Amino acid sequence: MLNIAVLVSGGGTNLEAIFKAMEDGRITDAKISVVISNNQQAYALERAKKRNVDAICVSPKSYETRQEFYVQLMEEIRSRKIDVIVLAGYLVQISSEMVDAFPMKILNIHPSLIPSFCGKGCYGIHVHENALERGVKITGATVHFVDGGTDTGPIILQKAVNVLPGDTPERLQKRVMEEAEWVILPEAIQLYVQGRLKVVDGQVIVEE
Repeated sequence: MLNIAVLVSGGGTNLEAIFKAMEDGRITDAKISVVISNNQQAYALERAKKRNVDAICVSPKSYETRQEFYVQLMEEIRSRKIDVIVLAGYLVQISSEMVDAFPMKILNIHPSLIPSFCGKGCYGIHVHENALERGVKITGATVHFVDGGTDTGPIILQKAVNVLPGDTPERLQKRVMEEAEWVILPEAIQLYVQGRLKVVDGQVIVEE
């Protein structure tokens, strides 16, 4: 049974997708041991509490330095003997120390088909605004391992979503979540739990 830490900043819709996948058997042999948010008001914390999962806030605003924040965040994760970390809409940059401590053990969900519309400053609704401004016909979501860059780690899974006439950023965001994010994030976690993800020369291979 692998212990998962889910880090999230907002409502926790991807967290909910993970919970539901565990409840209906699409994710097996794993449990969410803690949900951590940088935002005390994040509804994701309430989602965790309703399922009797530890839900805590570790905010950079509570510490004098970013390094002190990083130390506390690492302590919360290490104390629970976490096997894999899932960034499910987490808007705080994690430390290089955490990346080094959990090599290819941190998964992130990004609401575009990387390498499109990603990198510094491209998160949340901004991703979909950029996609519509560019006029793309297909967007989607990506699950990738986290490395030292921003959205640069090896890609695990991607799923495409059509951009429709009349789409607004909000409408497109909702469709990408429903059709892609909530599908491939649980799938990627299950592949990880099963030990089927191997990184070879910077590429992820899914083993049968």
